[in-house]
Amino acid sequence: MKHRYLKDVTTLALNAGKCVGCGMCADICPHGVFEIKDRKAQITDKDLCMECGACALNCPADAIEVRAGVGCAAAIIKSWFTGGEPTCGCSGDGACC
Repeated sequence: MKHRYLKDVTTLALNAGKCVGCGMCADICPHGVFEIKDRKAQITDKDLCMECGACALNCPADAIEVRAGVGCAAAIIKSWFTGGEPTCGCSGDGACC
């Protein structure tokens, strides 16, 4: 079973024009966010991204952007370890999440 995080909050972005089709993102992603089709990477389900940053760090073409350790996915993961409620550091103005 794949774990989805909060809908439409991840910072993950793929520039398919830069992709060289090496498949590193698909190999390295722990949640199967990427697949290779027609010799290009594609995002299968953006909501599976936990923003770990492994894909961007290992992309030789700099075709992937993600701000690792930010956003609501990071807050959910942190809450698992601390046992607290997830918080993404919002100031209460409704600007995030």
